[in-house]
Amino acid sequence: MFQDEAGFGRINKLKYCWCKNGIRPSVPCHHIREYRYVYGAVEPITGESCFLIMPYCNTNCMNVFLHHLSLAYPKDRIILVCDGTAWHKSHSLIIPENIRLVFIPPYTPEMNPIEQIWKEIRKRGFKNEVFQTLNKLSIVCVLPLIIFLRLPSQASLQGVGLLMRLIRN
Repeated sequence: MFQDEAGFGRINKLKYCWCKNGIRPSVPCHHIREYRYVYGAVEPITGESCFLIMPYCNTNCMNVFLHHLSLAYPKDRIILVCDGTAWHKSHSLIIPENIRLVFIPPYTPEMNPIEQIWKEIRKRGFKNEVFQTLNKLSIVCVLPLIIFLRLPSQASLQGVGLLMRLIRN
């Protein structure tokens, strides 16, 4: 399985948008620095996955995620491919017995297929959007993940196009 975390916040980035000819679009913007972090692990062939929304990106949250992943697949031995962030290599990281961590080379996010999920969530749900609360932000993160979890056999990362068509509809 490939693992990664992604931060989603209430601070938004302005993107291009369409409008009628002769009208200048008005896009809301605010700079509130509040975030939620989605921890995820995906098996790219079958689409089996595990996601968890956490308040921080640190060793404690990574420990919670690893425990959750281990409980989700108790009979499996999981080789978890991670990037080299500090909390993945921390001495206080508690790695369950059925999980083994393997690291991709530094500065190579393109080697991690889960990056495509974060890219699509940002593209679909965060374009010119203002979130009044962190709960509303979490809902926008969770909806595409629910679709992904409901269709594990069809939503493999090799067929990411199907997943994205489902999110759009």
